[in-house]
Amino acid sequence: MTTSPATRALLPAAATVLLAAALSACGGTSGGSTDANANASASASQSPVADKLADDPVTAVRNAADITGRTGSAQAATQLTTESADKKAAFTGAGPYDYVKRIGKIEVQVPPGAATTGKVVEVVEPGIVFLQNSGAKVPAGKWVELDVRQLADGNLISNGATDPATAAGALRGVQQASVVGDETLDGVPLKHYKGTLDLTKAADATGGQAANGLRMAAGTFTVKDVPFDAWLDSQGRLHKVTEVFTFAGVAGSKDAKDQVKVTSTVSLSAFGQPVEVSEPPAADVVEMKDSSASPK
Repeated sequence: MTTSPATRALLPAAATVLLAAALSACGGTSGGSTDANANASASASQSPVADKLADDPVTAVRNAADITGRTGSAQAATQLTTESADKKAAFTGAGPYDYVKRIGKIEVQVPPGAATTGKVVEVVEPGIVFLQNSGAKVPAGKWVELDVRQLADGNLISNGATDPATAAGALRGVQQASVVGDETLDGVPLKHYKGTLDLTKAADATGGQAANGLRMAAGTFTVKDVPFDAWLDSQGRLHKVTEVFTFAGVAGSKDAKDQVKVTSTVSLSAFGQPVEVSEPPAADVVEMKDSSASPK
């Protein structure tokens, strides 16, 4: 397998984190997953007991992914900020996520100075990502399909957004959590938690194809105790999560000056409202095999 520009994106310039552009390797194959979120969605209409926020902070945050999945759908707003010693860039995105079909769509706004211009559209499934406008060598209106294992960070940050299911899935690896206090966001009373999570343990708890990205990220990020803030409602649903990832901008370096910090925030709303998301038509999906043809 050749090295993709997405992997090369995890290099010195934080402003190039979006460069999963013009991908070189063949696309991954779609397929079912036995991840915990799928089980939660499948049992949504069967559970006779209403979901409730657990008293124990660690349990409450770990349960958030499954409880949120049982809502059926949500609208997501994302923000990704990358910071290195001398550069800072911010990406924003928005779109629906269908927890029953386990598919979402995020339209990412690219900041000035990135190699890709305009808007990047991402369709995400467990272990799979489709990208449109992902680089100069991708024909207009076409898509590239990737297995997230082709991306050094498992697609947590390389395409300018963290998809809602992955952001919530990371919380299954919470190792310690405490209550910050009660807050209100968009008129909804929420409880604010702060703590750290372990992406390897999150992958183990998630299972199936949905764990692939979390496992890849666990091996890439240099800070293993990932800081997070999470806001949950009285049912235990996740309304907002911020996770802070760190990787070495200079390969192998542990020097503070060479580290890149990425702050990913996902906000969720409109739970259970109808959404329509589907894979791109097969005829519109192309493969990028020649890494030398990709933008540097």
